[in-house]
Amino acid sequence: MPRTLFITGTDTEVGKTFVTAALLHAFSRHGLRTIGLKPVAAGCEMSSDGLVNDDALTLQRYATVRLPYAQVNPVALEEPIAPHIAAQRQGKSLSLPRLSGLCRGTLMTPHDISLVEGAGGWLVPLNPREMLSDLAMELRAPVILVVGLKLGCLNHALLTAEAIQRRGVPLAGWIGNQCQSVPMSGLKENLDTLSGGIKAPCLGVLPFAKSPEDEAVQSALRIGTLIPPDSSAG
Repeated sequence: MPRTLFITGTDTEVGKTFVTAALLHAFSRHGLRTIGLKPVAAGCEMSSDGLVNDDALTLQRYATVRLPYAQVNPVALEEPIAPHIAAQRQGKSLSLPRLSGLCRGTLMTPHDISLVEGAGGWLVPLNPREMLSDLAMELRAPVILVVGLKLGCLNHALLTAEAIQRRGVPLAGWIGNQCQSVPMSGLKENLDTLSGGIKAPCLGVLPFAKSPEDEAVQSALRIGTLIPPDSSAG
């Protein structure tokens, strides 16, 4: 059975796309067929193919299953603001049933593992009643939490992990991402606090790097528990 994982972050600009791309590359090195989805992307630019988002293009590039852009990113919004506000300004409405239906349709494509990247942090509204995080529940996808290793990450990470688990969604693990070129002060102590406070395994602490393919990044990932047991790589 294919496995789907939902990638969220402690905040925006913590490296969710970088980590998702690194995971896609790591899974591909294990011979897995991978799909990367960015269901909702705010901050798109017009191209010959319509509105496109850099993060979604990155996932499209690193996935081994080649999909049309519209399947990778079915909801493309122009302004780089909260998705529900960007959608309102474009005269669109966002809904969980439509979004989950689009994702399920794409995930019928044969694959081994799919990574669905959220937008911003965990509690991002789709509309007054639904959150983007509800998509993880709809897809029955365990969550990987990307923690941007910078000042303030302890509060953001512990609150987010608590919110994920309070909703009854499995937390598959967390990944620390050194998203700044200068390591945060007290890095080891912060990592120790995160490990003690988040009730899920650490799946890696990634160094600052320009490419998800960087060998130091790949070596830091611990993906053994994420590989579907019945896959050809398991």
